[in-house]
Amino acid sequence: MSASTNKLVLATRKSPLALKQANWVAQLVESVMGLNVELSPMSTTGDQQADWSLQEKGGKGLFTKELEVALLEGRADLAVHSAKDLPTENPDGLVLSAFPVREDPRDVLVLNEQVKDPQILASGSPRRRAQLQKRFPQVSWKELRGNVETRLRKIAVQREADGTILAAAGLSRLGIKEYPGLTFNKLPIDEMVPSPGQAAIAIQVRSNELDKFSVLDHEETSRAVLLERAILDRLGGGCQVALGVHLAGKQLHFFHEDCGIRILDIQNDTIEMIMDKILSWLK
Repeated sequence: MSASTNKLVLATRKSPLALKQANWVAQLVESVMGLNVELSPMSTTGDQQADWSLQEKGGKGLFTKELEVALLEGRADLAVHSAKDLPTENPDGLVLSAFPVREDPRDVLVLNEQVKDPQILASGSPRRRAQLQKRFPQVSWKELRGNVETRLRKIAVQREADGTILAAAGLSRLGIKEYPGLTFNKLPIDEMVPSPGQAAIAIQVRSNELDKFSVLDHEETSRAVLLERAILDRLGGGCQVALGVHLAGKQLHFFHEDCGIRILDIQNDTIEMIMDKILSWLK
């Protein structure tokens, strides 16, 4: 940041949702830190390869690398990511400085309003597929790429599938409460455990500026997301693992295809104590 301009450069993806999140963080920086913010929208590998199957290629780092390079090269002062898209390890020289207050973490089942008994659902997420398999055992699955508006149109108008599953946080940030021809059904956390970090925004900075940006952190959100990411890391997972982890207050909701959904009450449990319990479920 230039002392003369008193301006920060914020790296973000170019998608409508990413830009909404980036603008929200920019307003937070301006109100809390009193600094001006300039957005630097970028296209990531994941955005450029819209025809790739994330299940086949793997999603690790596909939506983050270009933003991280901009930080390391000094072309940006901070980067904004969806926490659920971030690998559990930061590149050397970068850290996560803050997680602002989290949005609604639930998933939303979006169906064409003419469909009562879906036969084809669109999702590339193994977590979502595995958890809905019992509810819709007859369903066949396909992938559906594109931004939120594109996916909604593909279900409502183009009928590429009977429905899909989206994050409530994304819909909320885009101001989408309804869509012609579609029904929206929020899924309770104890029926559909979110992915680690879902609905949280991660602010990434250079390591030597960690303290400077920590004022943007929301303590409860940070505590929950760091624990969720620690569990993901211990289990060696990425976004292509059928794994759900979500901490709500003192209740840890956990899903793995080997044990189904489990709920653990935690007080002052260490990560080692929590992992011992989780590993006992997976035996």
